[in-house]
Amino acid sequence: MAQIEEKSELFPPIADVVHKTHAGDEDISARPLEEIESLCMQCGEQGVTRMMLTSIPFFREVIVMSFRCEHCGHSNNEIQSAGKIRSEGTIYTVKVLNRGDLDRQLIRSEACSINIPEFQLVLPPSRGQLTTVEGLLRDIVADLSVQQPLRRIQDENAYAKIQEIIDCLKEIIADTEDEDEGEDKSEKREISNEDPVARAITITLDDPSGNSFLEFVGSMSDLKWNMRTYERSLEQNRQLGLAPPAEDAEENAADEAEQESEGLNEEVFEFPGICSRCGRPLITRMKRVSIPYFKDTLIMSTNCDDCGYRDNEIKSGAAISEHGKKITLKVVDRDDLSRDILKSDTSGLSIPEIDLVLHPGTLGGRFTTLEGILDQVYEELTEKVFNAGDSGVVDVDDRAEFQEFLRKLKQVKNAEIPFTLILDDPLANSHVQNLYAPDPDPNMEIVTYERTWQHNEDLGLNDMNVESYGVDDAKDGGTKS
Repeated sequence: MAQIEEKSELFPPIADVVHKTHAGDEDISARPLEEIESLCMQCGEQGVTRMMLTSIPFFREVIVMSFRCEHCGHSNNEIQSAGKIRSEGTIYTVKVLNRGDLDRQLIRSEACSINIPEFQLVLPPSRGQLTTVEGLLRDIVADLSVQQPLRRIQDENAYAKIQEIIDCLKEIIADTEDEDEGEDKSEKREISNEDPVARAITITLDDPSGNSFLEFVGSMSDLKWNMRTYERSLEQNRQLGLAPPAEDAEENAADEAEQESEGLNEEVFEFPGICSRCGRPLITRMKRVSIPYFKDTLIMSTNCDDCGYRDNEIKSGAAISEHGKKITLKVVDRDDLSRDILKSDTSGLSIPEIDLVLHPGTLGGRFTTLEGILDQVYEELTEKVFNAGDSGVVDVDDRAEFQEFLRKLKQVKNAEIPFTLILDDPLANSHVQNLYAPDPDPNMEIVTYERTWQHNEDLGLNDMNVESYGVDDAKDGGTKS
């Protein structure tokens, strides 16, 4: 509730803004406007940009901006949406049948195109605008009239067609600039609001971003007004910057195929289980992740809502490698600490400069950054040295030596000194990000090696038989008989 009130104060209704503006005519500081000096693109001098935050009834919050240069007289105004792009595009349609329809409020975003089918006139997306239907028609007349003298000389056919549109639009808006001002004119305007226009037209606003608006009269059941939404196409998403551009059709097809394959990896599997700490039911989630220039991995996460227990684990999603892998990384600055690192539960980790050795199984499987895994090592070892129980370091000499080790480890995890990181994984399921990929990394060395018999024995590979299942079963059956 507090957030809604705060939002309404930041974007007051446009009627309240008008009242505050009139009330602040004598005191400029009381006006709900922000004034900023900005460069005039016409003369190069400093002009003034005024910004106003307001909300349009039945629409949304907007930012109205107006620029004026006192040196050359150049002025400009624009409106921008203060909300996010909607999930669907919108199409507004209104029938202009009488003069009262010319007073409908119109908000046009920079992605909106306007169509008047009676004149086969289409206005492409342009700058944002807050105006009325009459103001829009007047702007069209002014824009089309600019080049008419030149068209009359260069292309008389184009001049005649455009002039016909201009004359029709002037009849619709009943331009009376040449008439005398007075009470008779004001009375005529009041009476003519319900009178039909010279020619009925249809105005359609098509906005893929959904940030445009065309006012209805009374309620949304207005018979002259219609609004519908639609799903944006891939090309419209690219124009709005919501999808990456593609240079040709082949790249488009490749991107779509890649998106489909990535969609399969987005699926998250859930398995019910029992919390090992409190014994209550919990959910274990598993997701497949494809690491560039490596292989598919499985990330499993367990979270107990009752006691707060959390755990995560990384497993290989590919076949067992025929060779082991040893990765040696020379860390020279803090940029290396941001490298992604995948340490499997079968990998050992060592840093020779500070005599740090983590045997396989320590910390389990982890997918993090180099800085993250060093922070985790430091936290766990810090808890050990300051633990007052039986598992803590009690001897004074050992405690001092361990604190010195932690001091060096802290220097390493902050990259204050250069060091060497070694990951030795007999199953080759560990990975360190190559910042120069696909080219070789000059600071990283990867060596593959044949596993020893002891390696295979520790991993349980010596007892695995993946060939001649039927022969072994027949031998076992004959022996039993």
